[in-house]
Amino acid sequence: MFTPKYPTLDTAPPQAPTAGAPMPVTQAPAPAPVAAVSNRPTVQLTPGSALALAAGGGAVVLVVGAVLVSLLLAVAITAMSVAVCAVVLRSILNQERKH
Repeated sequence: MFTPKYPTLDTAPPQAPTAGAPMPVTQAPAPAPVAAVSNRPTVQLTPGSALALAAGGGAVVLVVGAVLVSLLLAVAITAMSVAVCAVVLRSILNQERKH
């Protein structure tokens, strides 16, 4: 199944030159490439498989959206807690200066 298929050679092997006159060198033109014919069956979508494919794509979109929203929420909560810590530290330092 996975073994390569080599094309057959269209030219005969060169003959050995005789001990007479020198033989002119000629090269045969390269054979034109042939388009490979695939013997794999084509994928045909039935209405049921198209619906399943659309449902699977929708599920992927929903999962990725939920993950991104949760990451954004985690960043927002972290930023809020850092802001609260900064306000508390600022108030503590301001009280130390007054005393």
